[in-house]
Amino acid sequence: MQILIVGSGKVGYTVTGRLSSEGHDVTIIDRRSDVLEKTQNDYDVITVQGNGASMQTLKDADTEHKDLIIAVTNGDEANMIACMTARYLNPDIRCIARIRNPEYVEQAHIMADEMNLSLVINPERQAAHEISSLIKLPGSLNRETFEKARMELIEIRLDENSRLVGRQMKYIESIVHVKVLICAVERDDKVIIPDGSFVMEAGDKLYLTGDLNNMQKMLYELGYIQTEIKRVLIAGGGRISYYLARELEHARISSTIIEKDPKRCEELSSLLPRQTIVCGDASSQSVLDNEEMDVYDALVSCTGLDELNIVISMYAAICHVPLTITKLGRGENLKVLNNLPIGPLVCPKDLCTDHIVRYVRAMNSSEGNAAESIHKIADGKAEVLEFTVKNTDKHIGEYFRNMPIRKNILIATVTNGRHSTIAGGDSCYHIGDTVIIVAAVDDVINTLNDIFEE
Repeated sequence: MQILIVGSGKVGYTVTGRLSSEGHDVTIIDRRSDVLEKTQNDYDVITVQGNGASMQTLKDADTEHKDLIIAVTNGDEANMIACMTARYLNPDIRCIARIRNPEYVEQAHIMADEMNLSLVINPERQAAHEISSLIKLPGSLNRETFEKARMELIEIRLDENSRLVGRQMKYIESIVHVKVLICAVERDDKVIIPDGSFVMEAGDKLYLTGDLNNMQKMLYELGYIQTEIKRVLIAGGGRISYYLARELEHARISSTIIEKDPKRCEELSSLLPRQTIVCGDASSQSVLDNEEMDVYDALVSCTGLDELNIVISMYAAICHVPLTITKLGRGENLKVLNNLPIGPLVCPKDLCTDHIVRYVRAMNSSEGNAAESIHKIADGKAEVLEFTVKNTDKHIGEYFRNMPIRKNILIATVTNGRHSTIAGGDSCYHIGDTVIIVAAVDDVINTLNDIFEE
């Protein structure tokens, strides 16, 4: 596929890497020559220096022959103009625009057809939703929700005192007293798709799937959830904090935002009249102490500095805040950070990239059975994909135990209408069912048929 990316910042650079590695022909537009040079050195792409909202620059990038434009500059207006101009030059091109300003987001979704936008992405809003999900299901390091499959995927880490340590996978139901499936394990920087004889060890990261009620019961049973989240302290008053406070308010969870800019505090007070806004520096221990952190059930550190977010979360852990969540702008050095007491990590850049890649894969599917959703797990070493079974798919109605499924691939769940079940050897799927696939492979899975050896 011929793809044009306007803007090679954190999101643009990451999207470039993902799409070029999947075999797409990528062209990058950016004003900065040093950024373009780095991108071209790292990836096999074409670069064009200039203003991506300019018609001449878009012509220089051969927009007339592109299948897709992804506009992810720092300016919402520039992204919208780039998409509209590209559509003028090429009526068949599809357009993705990053729009972050809350003043534009709602109208962009409403006017997407008029503005010729195929997809509107907002990293901050996505990050806020991710954090909100983690708060609603405390105890997990990550949480993914599959709307059609009506299933949850969560990540937990086993400590040495866990009742699961030293036990085989096949006994998990008798230990937690609910039906869940461990569909992947991360150990020593490797991902394993386990069978029933696999023995769990301290330090393992488990990726489990099941319905929400069973997940909550399991987390309570294993001691990961000890209290319901009712009060949340948010460090930093940026866009993520605004979106998050709004989501928490809808869930009847109170929040307090600490922001050092007095003008921004006034804006937040106006936008969030039911939430508490504190004007202070969240990097100051005295400010945090004045807020009596031990009365909060959760702390979210989402200032603009990764290093500060890490320190704030570590201090919250020292103060025995039950749940800490840390926002990272760069999402690098995760191996080191995984060993720090800073709770789940949320990276807006990665969430945004995953959303774009999912859309591109859907466009690129030659058999019309692209994944409904794609989620990266285990630091990108595995994927969880959601498919709807079509009449072109193989092995319809066959038992899973008889299917020639490739190594390191697992069919995790099957959903028929409103009924979702964890898959087993005696399970099968039919046309219209939704299936969740877990894959720890290097090959790209575009369709359901890609999971088979034949």
